[in-house]
Amino acid sequence: MYYEYPLCINAHCMAINYEMFAKAGALVDINMETHTWTTEQFVDACQKLAASGLCDTPGIVYCGGQGGDQGTRALITNMYGAQFTNADHTAYTINSEAGIKAMNELVSMCEEGVFSYNAGIQASDELKNFAQGSTAMSLAWNSSNEKSYADQVSFTPYTMTFPTDSGEPQLCGGIWGFGVFNSQDDARISAAKELIRFFCDDPVQRVKSVQAARSFPVRASIGNPYQGTADEQRMSTYQKMLSYLGDYYSITPGWSAQRTAWWTMLQQVFHGTDAQTAADQYVKIANAAIANEVK
Repeated sequence: MYYEYPLCINAHCMAINYEMFAKAGALVDINMETHTWTTEQFVDACQKLAASGLCDTPGIVYCGGQGGDQGTRALITNMYGAQFTNADHTAYTINSEAGIKAMNELVSMCEEGVFSYNAGIQASDELKNFAQGSTAMSLAWNSSNEKSYADQVSFTPYTMTFPTDSGEPQLCGGIWGFGVFNSQDDARISAAKELIRFFCDDPVQRVKSVQAARSFPVRASIGNPYQGTADEQRMSTYQKMLSYLGDYYSITPGWSAQRTAWWTMLQQVFHGTDAQTAADQYVKIANAAIANEVK
């Protein structure tokens, strides 16, 4: 059994190139008050962007590995309300009707030239394409990435949720903290715990620790660590994104195995394999990993 002493949390979201959307006439497809859009609006925006010639492609389904796979998962689950796992996290369920509908929609968009897929890249490559203006959106955005790429972009990265047909996006979240290895050295273990307490519990340091992680505290008692700082306005939008956090399904057993099976499935789907067939195989592999892990 593994335990984490949590420090901070964040929501993974999308970002669009605001100026590119404006020039393509696609800003009408987003709700600028809530930073949301429907699946229909997402498709419409991609069609406008593709026709505008302002980018090489509106966006990319990347599937060259597990890096940033939360973005492709969130896109496919949100488009038509698919559930990635069942409610008690004992089975992977993306082979549902809603999941297959989303995959088929994306395949059709790629065939029509209004979206792309690339089996040779991961999120880090997709982010570079976005920062360089080759694409109009990123599926792998968050507050940390905005800060990291700030010096590389010449446009406004505008934070968005993933598109949904229900109007109720469910974002993937990350909870970060610390753990201690059982080194069999009691003094070493005690010292590690003391250091973690300093990072997470000290009234002054815990604020600095959350700020360094470019995320938000898991403890309400810390308050807003960005209030009164140069990052207050920038982080305010990402704080709003926390209200869209969905199920924390990454606690499901078999997680590592399903990640490999996930990007393998995407490669199959976008190279012509029937989506239902590929998703059924993915679920079979992922659920077998659950069974192996809980023995």
